Amino acid sequence: MSDSEIVECGNNRIRKKCVESESTRIWNLGKNLGASSSREDGILIKEMELLEVRDRGLEGGIKAKYLKHLIAMEGADFVCIQEIKVTEFSDRRCFDLWGDSKVGWVHNEGVNGVGSTLSMWHKEAFIYSSHVIGRGFIAVVGLHSKSNCLCVIVNVYVAGSLSDKAAMWDALSAIRNSHQNEVWCCCGDFNVVRCVEERKGVEGYSNQKKEIKDFNEFIDKNLMVDIPIVGKKFTWYKSDGSSKSRLDTILVSEEWLQMWPMSKQYVQPREVLDHCAIVVKSWAKDWGPKPFKTIDAWLLEPGFKELVKEKWNTYEVQGNGISKFKDKLKGDLKEWNKSVFGNHEDNRRKIMKEIQKLDTKDANCDLLEGENMRRLELLSQQKLVEKKLESLNRQKARSIWFKYGDANTKYYHSLMRWRRLRNEIKGVEVDN
Repeated sequence: MSDSEIVECGNNRIRKKCVESESTRIWNLGKNLGASSSREDGILIKEMELLEVRDRGLEGGIKAKYLKHLIAMEGADFVCIQEIKVTEFSDRRCFDLWGDSKVGWVHNEGVNGVGSTLSMWHKEAFIYSSHVIGRGFIAVVGLHSKSNCLCVIVNVYVAGSLSDKAAMWDALSAIRNSHQNEVWCCCGDFNVVRCVEERKGVEGYSNQKKEIKDFNEFIDKNLMVDIPIVGKKFTWYKSDGSSKSRLDTILVSEEWLQMWPMSKQYVQPREVLDHCAIVVKSWAKDWGPKPFKTIDAWLLEPGFKELVKEKWNTYEVQGNGISKFKDKLKGDLKEWNKSVFGNHEDNRRKIMKEIQKLDTKDANCDLLEGENMRRLELLSQQKLVEKKLESLNRQKARSIWFKYGDANTKYYHSLMRWRRLRNEIKGVEVDN
């Protein structure tokens, strides 16, 4: 094979001679039969090549080579592939695709290969437990070995009507309700966007508003989060770039974010497919020491202001006084926060438990005067602790908590994590 028969595609070297010659031959035959186009021959043939790759799925070889390279490069633990256009699969094909024999897999053949999906995992990273196959999805349950965490990984592909999508969402909601203790990741081609800004160049989409509304309700109902996206805003492109959408989405549960709080979806360059591959990673950069922040609730604690004044008067610094003063005060306040300010959730539970004990005794017999005084004291402490907790959560989640938070602690803890993810610096670009 000569070098002219090989083209570079990112880090992949892909043989394209047979695909290119086939596309050229078909177009030349079409022109001989009277076909014409206002577009240049080279552009038209390029689009035909991309369609050929897409329509043949893994059978075409080019997509398989690209995926094999991506799996090896990223060191993947679990892989979800949509639209593989294959009705039957085997261990041998999975081993070849992964480049390893320690691979487990589940295949949803779709309808005559249309809508077929494949979920694969490395057996040393993910220990299979069970799976559910439904119309448009594969849900695999297993143990993530490195974290010892029980996970549900859902591979989605749905290309039908709104009713088909709604039926799949209902099926996934039912599975979610029966596996609430597991960590969830629901990923793939949902063929729907979350807002109109995620779709451009697509005309005449009559059900778009209702579809968006129903999809967002499905996400909220199942307490899932669309993790931050890095790289590209869109994940699907028409071959000529005139239309683009974000059809591929990674949704995770609150439990997932507790386990992997820095999760993001990294959209890969569009190389041989009309969809961009997405890699989910959770890793944090060390940006140096974190800035010192005062907690508003500290001001509600009796003796806090006196403590600061007392420490202030005892510090003796020379040179850069502000810096040394800050370091000393920061250390003292950290120690005070740990030993005196304490864990208010634990304090609240202890107070409520003691109040409940006194209320139970009061229901059976009269309390002694000292016990009545103790209950009043506990009720006062409870109000103060509730006020501190409200201040803490308001400071972390800001004003959005007032509108949506109420007493739903799971909601605003999720909101705090989302805010940290959104505000994180993902990188700095210097001279391109």
